Amino acid sequence: MARKPNYSFERRQRELAKAEKKAARLEAKARKREQRAAQGAAGESDDEAEESPSTADEAE
Repeated sequence: MARKPNYSFERRQRELAKAEKKAARLEAKARKREQRAAQGAAGESDDEAEESPSTADEAE
């Protein structure tokens, strides 16, 4: 004999799995964004020194 379907429970389980997957994606994106910001902050000091003369040329 087949079991009686419990549609609402199954739907909640699917929604929970979807929410967990979405949270994991957002966390990964946030981590990646922080890494890029850290690399950008470390690289900006070098870039600013190189860009300063070029911005002065553009101002003239």
